[in-house]
Amino acid sequence: KFPLVIKPVRGRGSQGVAIVYNRLELSNMRKELIYSKIYGTHVMIEEFLPGKEITLSIMPPGKYSFNGKIIDKKNHWALPPVHRFNHINEIAPYNGIVAVVNNSTIVPDDELEIPEIKGIVQYCEAAAKLIEARAPIRIDCRQDKNGEYFIFDLNLKPNMTGPSRPHRSDQDSLTMIAVRGIGWSYPDLIINILMQHWKI
Repeated sequence: KFPLVIKPVRGRGSQGVAIVYNRLELSNMRKELIYSKIYGTHVMIEEFLPGKEITLSIMPPGKYSFNGKIIDKKNHWALPPVHRFNHINEIAPYNGIVAVVNNSTIVPDDELEIPEIKGIVQYCEAAAKLIEARAPIRIDCRQDKNGEYFIFDLNLKPNMTGPSRPHRSDQDSLTMIAVRGIGWSYPDLIINILMQHWKI
């Protein structure tokens, strides 16, 4: 049922993603995406979820450094969820146009115990386990009209930019925003990712 979301299979971020409200808009947007020759010839059509949007960065099992102590994580585990806001036409803008620090913030501690939030965190951890993720992934989720969260995008290659140079102070990625919630800096994130290198 309309409205629906149409997105190019070979897009990145929210580039080319649009909400359509009828068959004519769907047909026109599909043609526009394909004839642009930017994204290839395949599109996905998804149910539009009208509620709040959050994104979760999921880390693989392994040994991690927390305040100088090494902790062995036996299972896939989620960084604090990040709330997305200030959507344009119901879609979060591409981060190449609007830096995510301007439309994203960590979910407050008092909301982490909300059953819907706790539930989707567990689902995202299970999804990472299901695909046997061996590196960080990012999963986007959104509420339906009843307030229940659903996964709508699983990113095997999450954006990992960080404020590593003076003129890029606003270039935190969504994952970087999340790791600030556990007290890590950008170098901490990179070092902990490198600690999970695959062993032959």
